[in-house]
Amino acid sequence: MNSPAFPSTTITLIIIIIILTIFSCPQHVISLGSGSTIAVGYTPDSTHTVCGIIASKLTQRIQCYKNGLIISIQPDISYESISGGVGYFCGLQSGGLSVICWDTTSFQAKRIYYSKDNPLKRLTVGNYQVCALHFTSGVALCWRFPASGEGWKFQGITSGAGFSCGILKNNSRVHCWGGSEIGAEIERQFGSLPMLSLIAGESHACGVTKTGNLICKGSNVAGQLNVPSHYAFEFSRLALGANHSCGIRRKNGVIVCWGGGSRKSEFSSNVVNEVSFENIVAGLDFTCGLTTKDLSIVCWGPGWSKDINVGNMIPLKPVIPGPCVQMSCSVCGVYLNSGSLCAGSGNICKLCEVELPIPVILPPIIPSIPASNVPRLASPPSRTRNRLFRAFGVVGSVGAFAGICTIAYCLCTGFCGNVHTNVYKSVMLQPVSARSNLEDYLAASNSSILPPSGSSSIKHNDSWILRRQKSGTSSRQTEKTQNFTLSELASITNNFALQNKIGGGSFGRVYKGKLADGREVAIKRGESISRTNKFQEKESSFISEIALLSCLNDKHLVGFVGFCHENDERLIVYEYMRNGSLHDHLHSQRNTDCSMVNSWRLRIRIALDCARGIEYLHSYSIPPIVHRDIKSSNILLDENWTARVSDFGLSLMWPESEDEPMYTKAVGTVGYIDPEYYVLNILTVKSDVYGFGVVLLELLTGKKAVFKNEGGGPLGVVEYARPWILAGEVEKILDKRAGLPEMNEIEAVELVAYTAFKCTNLQGKDRPTMSDVVAQLEKSLALCEDGPAIVIASPV
Repeated sequence: MNSPAFPSTTITLIIIIIILTIFSCPQHVISLGSGSTIAVGYTPDSTHTVCGIIASKLTQRIQCYKNGLIISIQPDISYESISGGVGYFCGLQSGGLSVICWDTTSFQAKRIYYSKDNPLKRLTVGNYQVCALHFTSGVALCWRFPASGEGWKFQGITSGAGFSCGILKNNSRVHCWGGSEIGAEIERQFGSLPMLSLIAGESHACGVTKTGNLICKGSNVAGQLNVPSHYAFEFSRLALGANHSCGIRRKNGVIVCWGGGSRKSEFSSNVVNEVSFENIVAGLDFTCGLTTKDLSIVCWGPGWSKDINVGNMIPLKPVIPGPCVQMSCSVCGVYLNSGSLCAGSGNICKLCEVELPIPVILPPIIPSIPASNVPRLASPPSRTRNRLFRAFGVVGSVGAFAGICTIAYCLCTGFCGNVHTNVYKSVMLQPVSARSNLEDYLAASNSSILPPSGSSSIKHNDSWILRRQKSGTSSRQTEKTQNFTLSELASITNNFALQNKIGGGSFGRVYKGKLADGREVAIKRGESISRTNKFQEKESSFISEIALLSCLNDKHLVGFVGFCHENDERLIVYEYMRNGSLHDHLHSQRNTDCSMVNSWRLRIRIALDCARGIEYLHSYSIPPIVHRDIKSSNILLDENWTARVSDFGLSLMWPESEDEPMYTKAVGTVGYIDPEYYVLNILTVKSDVYGFGVVLLELLTGKKAVFKNEGGGPLGVVEYARPWILAGEVEKILDKRAGLPEMNEIEAVELVAYTAFKCTNLQGKDRPTMSDVVAQLEKSLALCEDGPAIVIASPV
């Protein structure tokens, strides 16, 4: 159930994760006019200078290559980015304190900006102009032509031939300025489209919209605007020249180019086929990239073929793939050997992409393409590039919490202005003459289960009560609820004998018994707590669970039989689930030969059953309910292997308006808790979606929500699995006990993996609804139905 609170250092870490994810910069892409760790200074006579910020040095200095010579650039200080133009290039000092430029003839340094109080960011060099943004305000500062005008504030900036463009902070639209008319035309063509990123070439610009589409505007004389077919957020980095465009596929780092007119094939050189790149940058008619393998620079294209006799590989020392920074890289992770590449002076953070803002309500987001186009687990590189999700995943965080929520909602409450209304009116909403044993107990306890402190109040009570009475589920379930005596339950469990114990946790123990009418039941017996605070917590949890269970009626929720309340004893009686919990089957050594463990189809069916149960809580219960503790041990399996959601001790009913936030102390279980809920204490139904996503990853990998990695330390299954799913290599994480999926199961398993990926997005707004999840799991199960029927055997 509940778990110890995280240490303060972990709380700080997760806060950093949330802040950086919500307020991180747009996708940082590389172009003719954007800063990177590599740059080219290009001239009309094709005498090119290629520069890079060198790795493994105490200072991250610049080294250049020109006409067979390697030039060490002075001053020998640390730089975070460089960018090149016609016959010159510039560098932004680490920390943004100064901008220094060099011509590519004498390499004499000229400092054009210095300020300790107003550092800069986003260095961008066009053909002849230099611009950057003030670090805090986002106001543009330019040299060689005026900036954008007073008051314009940008989140990103880029430069082309005689113009610069930026993405405005207030509305994410494109605004361009400068002496070239093409800038104004580019701004007009982008119009009111909200953009995440923007980069410029000589006379065109490309960017990614907030829906993930890559679009290009401006001159199209050589087809440089003809973006190839792609999935949302497929490209991570771009580079634009005079009449060509190139992009790096996020999945595998392979470069794709378009445009170039009659010389198109020369921009897509065989030199870079199947080579993975970290960065790319463009000259007018050639492209250079930083390879992932050894951090070397490779250049190609029609303009490069006229250059010096070194071929395509530039003989510079390894170049850092990103700036060395002192801050934590916990959001997006660090590059391999980051400390060594920075010579101990910081870390290189992986590019922090915006978390995938896919409108998950729309069905096309999860693969709804023809089966022939769906990627296969064992497909070759040329096919795996077409996988659906190209998003840079933010690794999920593992949380832990102390205590249970001391005040819970009653699912069926009708507040009429008096918070002390008897529960048979405010909870069960049934006529007095029809009161059940449960209502008698709750009324006698004088308990009203109120919304948590600080949460939104419930409004329009009369209409709400009417809807609840029309639903009818409360009365049917209430009438069947029994009030047991302690002696009755002790008798059918042999006085709660150890041999009848079938489970346990922080709440107490669970015993198996058989009622007089022959029904098998599971009896949860809460621990007797004498301390007042713990007793109140247990009492609130007990009342909350029986109130909620009495109002619910769905085959994918555990059946509620009755309760017992005597002195300090609190017991709840459920239908007996013959096949135990999902957690036991996945993680207990005793069940390794179980049919559930060995069948992908059954795993998917169990996932679908569970999703339907949660969907019922969110969409069909009146009012909706958020479970708050979705985990594999709370998913029980009946004799037919139908999955049922259980344990509603932490559940809360949702406000009448689902748009209203609910502020309440975060509770949950290590590894399953929604990081956003934990940090902000704002509960949404998407918190359950995150927990279910973790369960899906358990089903796929066979690993616990938190497990020991090879180094012996703890690792979350979210952190473990998401990078592999993102890379399109789902087969690397699959539970070997189930074997390789059959042909008809391959697409189904991948669809489950992509669904789990989206469920565990860091921000709730980027997760699907449970109805969307159910729809995708139904598709997944349907894909399995083409195979032979499964034979399910109960474990011995």
